[in-house]
Amino acid sequence: MNSFKQASNWLTTLFMHHLMRFSGNAFPGKRMIYFLAATLLITGCKKPLPEPTEPLLANAGPDQPVQVGQLVTLDGTASKDGPGKPLTYQWTILRKPAKSVVTLALPETARPTFTPDEVGEYELRLTVSNGAATSFDNVLVLASTAQPLTIDRDITVKTVLEDRILNPNLPDYIVPKSIAVKHELTIQPGVVIAFERDVRFDINDEGGSLIAKGTADKKIRFIGVGQTKGYWTGIMLYSESNINALEEVEILHAGSRPMLNNKKMGMAMFKESQMALKNTLFAQNDGYGLFVQETAILRAFSTNTFRNNAEAGILLSTENVAKLDAASVFTGSNGRNVVEINGDYIGNTATQNAEIVWGGFADKTPYRFLNTVAVRTGWKLNPGVTIEMSRDASIIVNEEAYLLAKGTANQKITLTGAANATAYWQGILSHSVSDRNSIENAEISNAGSKVIISGKRANVALYGHNATLSIRNTRISGSGGYGIWVGYGSTINPDAATANTFDGNAQATVEREN
Repeated sequence: MNSFKQASNWLTTLFMHHLMRFSGNAFPGKRMIYFLAATLLITGCKKPLPEPTEPLLANAGPDQPVQVGQLVTLDGTASKDGPGKPLTYQWTILRKPAKSVVTLALPETARPTFTPDEVGEYELRLTVSNGAATSFDNVLVLASTAQPLTIDRDITVKTVLEDRILNPNLPDYIVPKSIAVKHELTIQPGVVIAFERDVRFDINDEGGSLIAKGTADKKIRFIGVGQTKGYWTGIMLYSESNINALEEVEILHAGSRPMLNNKKMGMAMFKESQMALKNTLFAQNDGYGLFVQETAILRAFSTNTFRNNAEAGILLSTENVAKLDAASVFTGSNGRNVVEINGDYIGNTATQNAEIVWGGFADKTPYRFLNTVAVRTGWKLNPGVTIEMSRDASIIVNEEAYLLAKGTANQKITLTGAANATAYWQGILSHSVSDRNSIENAEISNAGSKVIISGKRANVALYGHNATLSIRNTRISGSGGYGIWVGYGSTINPDAATANTFDGNAQATVEREN
């Protein structure tokens, strides 16, 4: 602006010079031109007027229609301040339904959240400040609930059930009577299906299949309309499809009536049916959580949980036990916190060569046999495994098979009775001729309830020509007969009497038949 002032002063001087030079009336037009030019230059160098600034303005965003249980994100980022000063935000709830207990998360940010818990209007106020002034704006959130759909007929076409109601405590679908799935049924994450009293949900063979894959934050739930133990019957799986899968699923409140083998459960797997289970919860069922019948197939099994079931969390056949993983939990206040096992054999055929391995569980759940079992192949027990036997049941190791039970000093393998009583189960009878037939760092207790062979009772009996067993560092106790009995023609390690510990057996520690 100084340069403009200098030019103005110079032109003013020039103008006055010419005005004096041409004084009089000789050149009146030129004098006027000089005068106007000087006036324009002088007035043109004035400062421009400042532009008006916009005031501070809060903007709480548009009103929002939502569902009860839906996460609502408020948005105050459209708030403005003309000078561009930094803004602070403060959200408050002006009104909400009478029974609502919601609060705002991060109310001092531009985008706080809350989840409506009741039907009705939620009015919220945003107050913004730039340090010198404040402004506020209100927004209305209207929460409603959708009504569940009724499924009252068999599913006979390919079907997908969508998550219709976002509140995970409310059902998307209600099943008022027993139905069958006769085609492919896919259930999307977040779906809740509620069953009326005594209703049964069958997944049929010859076309029926069930694919229910939720997520960690959007579980799929099968529940009772009345959310009490034993309200509806449960899921009956007949389908042999290899696409059947339950993942991030909850099966609750079933077991009102028997479904299979006169037993009640949350889900039953009939012969030859298949299912993959991952991160699935079986709880509050008036019976077992899951029953896997002999010849049914657990295609996969990992990180499942069983709790608050009236019976044991799971009852399954011997051929599926090796599928169980260490991370699954079976000890959550069930009627019996054990893995119950039925079935007559370990190993499907006498010619099976593959070794079957049973591992332990992180929560120390024991296996419990409900009946006598014959081992027809190599059977390995990992360190830490506990096996409980029902009253008078026994383990018979066939000639072509073996039992390999090698624990460690810190993780013993335990074979005992289902009740803590002496002479409760029959014992182990081994005919094995395999050099892998070995027990080490184990505890074998409370067998010898009745004669196991040749009129003898024992915790461990060895019988048959060339039958052999190595047993060391093992505590053998509570027998109703001998600790170890060795029949004619069978061999045991010569130091068996000194390499093991014997306690509370009714007869001799080691008895050999001549």
